[in-house]
Amino acid sequence: MIRVAIIAGVLHSGGKRNLIMEYYRHIDREKVQYDFICDSDSNGIPYDEIKSLGGRVYTVAPYKQLPLHMLDTYRILKKNKYDIIHAFDNTLNVFPMLLGKAAGIKVRISESISKGDKSEKKTFLKYALKPFSHWFATQFMANSIDCGIWQFGKKAYQQGKIEIFKTVINTNENAFDAELRSKTRKKFEWEDKVVYGFIGRYVDQKNPFFLIDIFKEIASLQKKAILVMIGFGELEEKMMKKVMEYGISDQIVNLGRRDDIKQFYNAFDAFLLPSLYEGMPVVGIEAQCAGLPIFFSKNITEETTACELAHYIGLERTCKEWATEIVSVVEKNLSSRRGFSNEVKKAGFDSVHESKRMQEFYYELISKC
Repeated sequence: MIRVAIIAGVLHSGGKRNLIMEYYRHIDREKVQYDFICDSDSNGIPYDEIKSLGGRVYTVAPYKQLPLHMLDTYRILKKNKYDIIHAFDNTLNVFPMLLGKAAGIKVRISESISKGDKSEKKTFLKYALKPFSHWFATQFMANSIDCGIWQFGKKAYQQGKIEIFKTVINTNENAFDAELRSKTRKKFEWEDKVVYGFIGRYVDQKNPFFLIDIFKEIASLQKKAILVMIGFGELEEKMMKKVMEYGISDQIVNLGRRDDIKQFYNAFDAFLLPSLYEGMPVVGIEAQCAGLPIFFSKNITEETTACELAHYIGLERTCKEWATEIVSVVEKNLSSRRGFSNEVKKAGFDSVHESKRMQEFYYELISKC
């Protein structure tokens, strides 16, 4: 059996956790087993599920306490003598790659699952560490070509040094369910509403104030429109203040953090994601699988297109232009909802198939040592 140390960093509920767990759930765990090394300030570690699948969870000091963080991580790597270290922390991967090399781990995978925006203070560290992204890793990986090029460079991609493993979902579990749609809309009293949705963190990356600007314009065009927001984050209070100032409080439903997400993909009529940047967002694939039209900013890679439901609009366009285009598409699709799980599967986003490919790739890397 191959034992893999998964460097998860800060693991909250969201895209990174979903991506790692989808591969883990469907890999042959008699041949490949994961251990998770997570920062202690994580609030979304699925302890019970990992344990039930045969894995172990180790928590280490947060990366902001770098010396202690590295010492904790090194001790775990050295003690367990892993075959592979697979890090999902973007440019921060330089640290576990160094530690993996020091601990004698021959296969060291550095994976890029996101990009950055220079205008966002929190991504300063990403840019500062990017020149060192090649250091100490034996294999580069990314969940999209854009993410791979952003972190490791165009030359590395052209030379075939970056392996692409897409963001994946269980296409069968995320298929459209007409009964669940009806049940959820009745439960929340949305039966006569046009329901726009957002699922994600309330942080600068997601462009939440522009999201509210867009919806204000949508609300002026569709009196029965509501915006359902599911998430959490540091900007929540400022977002709600803006909602109050716009006088659209009665058309905003803020459900906070939730794990019962499937019902909402089915209940929504459209999904809005005007982010400043993303990797390959899980919500984008899940929405399309459930037959939900989704509107991305053009800053999000078009590799996220799994079927005809993906729409891209430039952030240079006004919120009114966004609203006009969105409403036009949504009104055409209100009476023709169906699932797109087969299309999503054929586009290569199915976790069952891709997990087998990941497993084979691990063995291929081991065989070359």
